[in-house]
Amino acid sequence: MNIKLINGIAHSLLLARWKQTLVAAVGVTFSITMFIALLSFMAGLNDLLDGLLLNRTPHVRLYNEIQPNKNQPINNRAGYEKYYNFISSVKSGNAREQIYNSTAIIQTLHNDNRVLGVVPKLITPIFFNNVAIDIAGVVNGIDIQNEAKLFHFNDYLIEGVSSDIDKVANSIILGKGLADKLTANIGDRVQVLTKSGEIFQFKVTGLYQTGVQDIDKTQSYASIATVQKLMGKPNTFITDIQIKLKDVSIAPYIAKEYATLFEIDAVDIQTANAQFETGSFVRTLISYSVGIVLLIVAGFGIYNILNMMIYEKMDTISILKATGFSGRDVQNIFLIIALNIGFIGGLVGLLLGFGLSAVIDQIPFSTASLPTIKTYPINYNPAFYLIGAVFSLITTFLAGWFPARKASKVDPVIIIRGK
Repeated sequence: MNIKLINGIAHSLLLARWKQTLVAAVGVTFSITMFIALLSFMAGLNDLLDGLLLNRTPHVRLYNEIQPNKNQPINNRAGYEKYYNFISSVKSGNAREQIYNSTAIIQTLHNDNRVLGVVPKLITPIFFNNVAIDIAGVVNGIDIQNEAKLFHFNDYLIEGVSSDIDKVANSIILGKGLADKLTANIGDRVQVLTKSGEIFQFKVTGLYQTGVQDIDKTQSYASIATVQKLMGKPNTFITDIQIKLKDVSIAPYIAKEYATLFEIDAVDIQTANAQFETGSFVRTLISYSVGIVLLIVAGFGIYNILNMMIYEKMDTISILKATGFSGRDVQNIFLIIALNIGFIGGLVGLLLGFGLSAVIDQIPFSTASLPTIKTYPINYNPAFYLIGAVFSLITTFLAGWFPARKASKVDPVIIIRGK
């Protein structure tokens, strides 16, 4: 088999019907372009939504859950051990929110090479006094440096400087929705009522907006020391330990391990956000499905064009076989035609897909709930382009395989006799 000769014949047949070739290549180009643009946009959207929630969520959270004591006194009485005891109106036990021995736990976590970072946290409900109305809210005591490093806190700060809560005494960062309800701005003072009935004054040093209204209308942030003072607790009082892992996929396993090791409640990010992750998976699945369908449709176009080319080139095929070309040689000629269409159409499609993605990336996208987002989100993952290129070649190869096999089986004697 003379490869150079077969390539030359394939290119001659390709150019002889250049209009049909162009139509097939345009079909592949359009499919790849839309595949890249759709996948890039949907992945960018998923990254945006992940940033709204998952970036602010620890991979593993350690805490003490307040719940009824499972070991009720009646179950400890010898006379009732063999009975089913039905108890109504069971009250919560004596468990406290505080994580005991938190300093030692945090040190142990820092020594675990699977852990990327550890951030202690303190959460307590409060009331913001607005003249005659008390607005329910939550204040989070945070380590601002680690919070900004591991949970992108500064990405959602729309006014002020986050480090001020460590530098300015009795300072607080308000959620944007909460600040609107209190009509509070930077530098204003807000009055807070604790659950024990004590009143404190805080200075607003920042405004924070996640884009999730329910969070922005209730949440506020202060330093851990400030919240401990607000609650009248010692400096060892911690209610949450937030853990970021180097590999988020092992979070469910790590959560169970820590719950057993430290005798504490633990929840992993997959469990806490199962519905959210399901939505991201479904969106990605739809994107891939639509892109693959587009490529399959383009493949049918190539299949039809090659079929028509075979019928029109029966004389040429017969002459080739009569002059010594084997059926495999003829099959390779038409496979080369199909792969050329896929390669050229796919290459142009990748370039146009990148260009269309770049155009979408520049389209203004402004919404009050997402102040940090200025344009539509796009993810330029090289894997999308590799998948598009591979799929274009596979689709066109399969589309050309069946017509090529048909061409290889043409009997030149029958064709010439018919003429």
